[in-house]
Amino acid sequence: MPVICQRHLPFKPWMQDKTRKLPGIQPVRAGEWLLRDEAFAAQMALRDRLISRRRAKVFKAGKASHAAQDELLALVLAALDAGYEIGEDRVKRPDGVVVVLGAQPPILTAARLVQEDLLLLDMSTEPVLNAAVLCFPASWTLAEKFGGGLVDIHGYVDEYTDEMAARVQRMFAAIRPEQPLWRANFLRYENADLFQPRKVGEARPKPVEQGGFVRVERQTLRKLPLSGAVVFGIHTYVVPWGLLTPFEQQEFIGACR
Repeated sequence: MPVICQRHLPFKPWMQDKTRKLPGIQPVRAGEWLLRDEAFAAQMALRDRLISRRRAKVFKAGKASHAAQDELLALVLAALDAGYEIGEDRVKRPDGVVVVLGAQPPILTAARLVQEDLLLLDMSTEPVLNAAVLCFPASWTLAEKFGGGLVDIHGYVDEYTDEMAARVQRMFAAIRPEQPLWRANFLRYENADLFQPRKVGEARPKPVEQGGFVRVERQTLRKLPLSGAVVFGIHTYVVPWGLLTPFEQQEFIGACR
């Protein structure tokens, strides 16, 4: 896969107490639910290739998700910035690619417009993952998490204790449509691949001691006002380790211990 990196990190979550530890939830500022950065064209080209060639691995949707998918696409279209050209039946992205509306399931269309991976959680009982486009997984697979609740989805996260699960469950129940939330995680990888699936039980990559890349995920939560579903968005940033200052590197290592 091509090496796709941003030139800088817009934020470094391990450098602030409010974002370095779970759950690290913060309110999204107005107009910043969806973000577009300098890696847009390269990330979107890879996203299009993955959807075309590995659709079964990056897309899943249950029948009960159709209404929420429609609502999600409408919300995404309304949030696109001035770099897009929006017509009645198609959208021209800032990279010049035209996405036809109505040609694919709504969540696939939405995911082909923005850098964020988009996952829908049904909230009718407990949060359950019932539709998703996950092109840039960081050591997990959509197939194993689809249809699961919060504990199932986060089962691979060592810090996700029963107490943490209860806190996250309460947070999901309290999300208001008018106030999206965000948090971030930070990982260090040997390579810059955005598509890094890993099945449960597979050996984790060995920790990188020198060089490598820093991967930061800005994760957003937004409640859809009509269906009540929650949109989980993941915007992925990757930069070479060497772009961090020595102090930032030291703080990163300390936060990962």
